[in-house]
Amino acid sequence: MVLVLVLLPGLAGLGGSHFLSALAITFGKLIAFVVLMLLVGRRVIPWMLHYVAHTGSRELFRLAVLAIALGVAYGAAQLFGVSLALGAFFAGVILSESELAHQAAQESLPLRDAFAVLFFVSMGMLFNPMILVQEPLSVLGVVAIILIGNTVIALGIQLALRQPFAESLTVAANLSQIGEFSFILANLGMALGLMVPLGRDLILAGAILSILLHPALLAVTTRLGPRLDQRRRQPAPATAPEPMRPRSIPSTALTNHTVLIGYGRVGRLVGEALASAHRPLVVIEDKQDLIEQLRSQGVEAILGNAAAPDVLKVANIARAASLVVAIPNGFEAGQIAEQARAANPTIEIIARAHSDAEVEHLRHYGVDLAIMGEREIARGMIGRLLPAIEPASP
Repeated sequence: MVLVLVLLPGLAGLGGSHFLSALAITFGKLIAFVVLMLLVGRRVIPWMLHYVAHTGSRELFRLAVLAIALGVAYGAAQLFGVSLALGAFFAGVILSESELAHQAAQESLPLRDAFAVLFFVSMGMLFNPMILVQEPLSVLGVVAIILIGNTVIALGIQLALRQPFAESLTVAANLSQIGEFSFILANLGMALGLMVPLGRDLILAGAILSILLHPALLAVTTRLGPRLDQRRRQPAPATAPEPMRPRSIPSTALTNHTVLIGYGRVGRLVGEALASAHRPLVVIEDKQDLIEQLRSQGVEAILGNAAAPDVLKVANIARAASLVVAIPNGFEAGQIAEQARAANPTIEIIARAHSDAEVEHLRHYGVDLAIMGEREIARGMIGRLLPAIEPASP
């Protein structure tokens, strides 16, 4: 996608003897932009973020993140002929080098949601429903290319890597649809005069139909894959495999243990304290690097989303003594608590919250203790100022 975004503007309308020279100029500009970002941007942009962060103004920090992203994107387009989308992508790559990248991502989350909504609304407004009536065969052809073409290519790559057939078929089905990148390419092709409006209408119709048909295709492949996998093996197993539980991750043998969800800033402190106290612990985390780090330290760690019931089963939640939900997502924490309470009615559940409404939400779903960060900070300050007075519980 990056290569296409780079090459299309530089090569639009060129051919013959001008092709190689245009290609060289385009890659030369791209290399100059990347070198500038790596040599200068990696130092200047993180320094700017740290300087703004030390002012203590949350609004100024959010504005700085937006200004850096848009400024780099616009500068890349004007000075190097790189598209705005690609310039913004490189700005994000450089921002990720800063220690404040996580905070920048959190601060820009409302903007990302707003832009995502506007993007898809604009795509819906560009869609021409009459194309389904005027060009039905063309629309079906595009949908067939998307569904069959993507599925066959992805399946071939998976099988070439010698992956199990059932899992390969599931991966291929998941990649059978197209989304926002196809819209970006279609609009870029329209702007460069490389695509007629009919082509864009067909792409939009094909993308929408492929998204609608994707769940049905995934359901079929999920059921069909294990059966075909059994037929391909000579000693076919008598029972069908369980597709939902990862076969590479056995259930923990621990009992009367603590299940810790999330190993971020809060979860790490809890996990280290439990490990120091020699309390049996199982960590569930969705980041591969943290999982590998924990396993290297001798901590049982499960890769996956704790909101999935099978992941909690692998952690032996039914025989656990306590559950600590250290993730900042209150909605997902409520789902986890509800499933854990159903599997183990006597388990002690502790979760974090960011507001009084989240506290009530978590208690409704079975959390025994919901801790709000601001409230605990206030208690710590009161305890320092008035050590002889126990702060009253609100």
